[in-house]
Amino acid sequence: MTRKKCFIDHRLWRFVFLSLLGVTFCRAQGPVDYVDPTIGNVGQLLEPTRPTVSLPFSMVRVYPVRRDGLDDQIHSFPLTIISHRLGELFWLMPGDEAGAWDRPREYDQEKSTPYYYAARFDGSMIETEFTPTARCGFFRFTFPSGKALVHLANRKGGDMTLESSNAFSGFEQFSGMKAYVYGEFNHPVYFTRDGNDNKMHLAVAATDSTTNLGLRYGISFISKEQARRNLKEEIGSRSFNEIRKGARDRWNDTLGQIEVTGGTEDQRRVFYTALYRCSERMVNITEDGQYYSGFDHQTHQDSRPFYVDNWIWDLHRALEPLQTLLNPQMEADKIQSYVRMYQQGGWLPSFAVLWGNYPCMTGNHAAAWMADVWFKGVHNFDLAEGYAGARKNSLERTFLPWRAGPKSALDDFYDEHGYMPALHPGEKETVSEVHPFERRQAIAVTLGHSYDDWCTAQLARALGKTDDYQLFLGRAANYTNVYRADKGFVWPKDADGKWIEPFDPGFSGGQGGRDYTTENSAYIYNWEAPQDLRGLFNLMGGREAAGRKLDELFRAGLGRSKYEYYAVFPDSTGLVGQFVMGNEPSLAIPYLYNHAGTPWKTQKRVRELLDYWFTDTHMGIPGDEDGGGLSAFVVFSMMGFYPVVPGIPAYELGSPVFDRVTIHLHNGKSLRVISRNNSVNNKYIQDASFNGKPMNRLWFTHAAAVAGATIKLEMSDTPNTSLGSAPETLPPSSMDLDPAKLSER
Repeated sequence: MTRKKCFIDHRLWRFVFLSLLGVTFCRAQGPVDYVDPTIGNVGQLLEPTRPTVSLPFSMVRVYPVRRDGLDDQIHSFPLTIISHRLGELFWLMPGDEAGAWDRPREYDQEKSTPYYYAARFDGSMIETEFTPTARCGFFRFTFPSGKALVHLANRKGGDMTLESSNAFSGFEQFSGMKAYVYGEFNHPVYFTRDGNDNKMHLAVAATDSTTNLGLRYGISFISKEQARRNLKEEIGSRSFNEIRKGARDRWNDTLGQIEVTGGTEDQRRVFYTALYRCSERMVNITEDGQYYSGFDHQTHQDSRPFYVDNWIWDLHRALEPLQTLLNPQMEADKIQSYVRMYQQGGWLPSFAVLWGNYPCMTGNHAAAWMADVWFKGVHNFDLAEGYAGARKNSLERTFLPWRAGPKSALDDFYDEHGYMPALHPGEKETVSEVHPFERRQAIAVTLGHSYDDWCTAQLARALGKTDDYQLFLGRAANYTNVYRADKGFVWPKDADGKWIEPFDPGFSGGQGGRDYTTENSAYIYNWEAPQDLRGLFNLMGGREAAGRKLDELFRAGLGRSKYEYYAVFPDSTGLVGQFVMGNEPSLAIPYLYNHAGTPWKTQKRVRELLDYWFTDTHMGIPGDEDGGGLSAFVVFSMMGFYPVVPGIPAYELGSPVFDRVTIHLHNGKSLRVISRNNSVNNKYIQDASFNGKPMNRLWFTHAAAVAGATIKLEMSDTPNTSLGSAPETLPPSSMDLDPAKLSER
């Protein structure tokens, strides 16, 4: 007994010692060490995240090409990617067999960080390592057999040219443009060149036995000469380890803008991984003061950076507001990039990808993004020209999902009647411009453009365009045309103004759920009028009735099996009742209890949703992450506040996960959120102060935040049902609101 007791005590002391040592390491490490790029690498139903290695907002992005994080084979490594989720450029694989270059290989011992990746291939035991700069990449290969062989190819069409005994250049064609590469090996090599159908493959082998081979390369969208210059300027003679250290330091600087203490190790990993995902895009494709634009297929000289790769339907809700808070100058550069895209291509883009406008999804959300940035005091872009693009998109471009170009007959109907007409179940489409799969999405289109037109109206007012302001403010009320008060739901109408029957708000009907809504049911779209939540709640019967409907959303059953539900709504993952955590139109909904006068329910719901759906696992993201869309919800919500209505420069409090959050702002000031007595159970705000003054409302303006602020919250396990519940303390959202006045507070 005595001996056993001593053994147990020894183990206990060892545990205590290691735990204290772990705390020391935790305090010493940089925020990048919390990042796990494998979080979300297995999708709930659709697309997974990728363990992307890059610098923040930079052109070269690399990951192993495979189905998802459970795929035990790597198919290749790209030299960079085209765009978020839109494919890769060039093809690279190491090997030790000349005839087996185009096949996937089993791998093990994978290490993944934002700045460095490594994996070892089974069988050959070849190790591949990678680290990036902004426009270049550096691979390092270890060949235990001494037979160094690397295969390079352009898979979409192009060419490869030998430049010297250890250098090559090439290009790859894609989507009407070209990517160029110039690369150098650090060891004498010989090239075997073969190809067909305008596709080229290089087998690169060391001239003598070696276990180590390095490849440094530059990428350009301008020319191979520019790719060579990029390589010389960004890597030059620096070693792999020097490049890796520089990339690590860059990530620590970026992620270190936000410091957190408290919470758990798991929560810190989730938080900083989400912040890393929010720092991947848009990407700056400027090279030496010039850039190639896919919007007019010209190379332009410009002193400002040019950014691409923004899926604005997803990202205007939280990711762009997060970057406006963290990096306002970069946000102005991104908006100005959109202005240049409008000037070059004739329209403000839907999704601004590398090769030009990718007309995805619905809405004119560049207007919402622009309004949000402007009314948060970021004015370093051409508002008049940006407004002209937003106005043209609203009045002259088609609203049809996944379409670009001028208006159709359905758009003319919308202009006259204020809603997108819907078809009855089984009714054949008569308008040729309607996408055969994406359909009309009649409810979602009406709601989305109502909000965007409200934002356009505010931009018109800021420019002194009174007539335009009245025009777009009137169009902003169109959401009321598809709200059916007797049913308590948004509802489709036909061209004769009659409600569609039958219609199930929880199933929405139609192919892929897209006849009436976009990727979600009417339960979610019921709340898609952020510009006028006061008016929407009145349609629902008042604040208390709206609060009950929010409760119903989180509690209602599907009325069918999940198998049947997901056959129609595969994007609607992360279910809680009928609420969908895994798709972007849902993100603000948990915060709408603040507007209903029951903010303690926001505090409870947000904590629950973070705990349920955002974990540090391969399946730790509940839906398609879409390049920061869901991650921005995590970053804001874990900090304890959220931008509920982009275009209204205000943030609403939720329930912070951490004891202390410090945001280092670009003006040298800080925004702090300090939570006393915070814990898993103590998720309710009992008391709040802003810069030492008691708060009777649970929201604050952007202007007050960036002036430097400290928010102190007293947390408890019991709701305070009076704090923030009085009508005069509710957050702003109404048709007649002037966001410019909030900008002054």
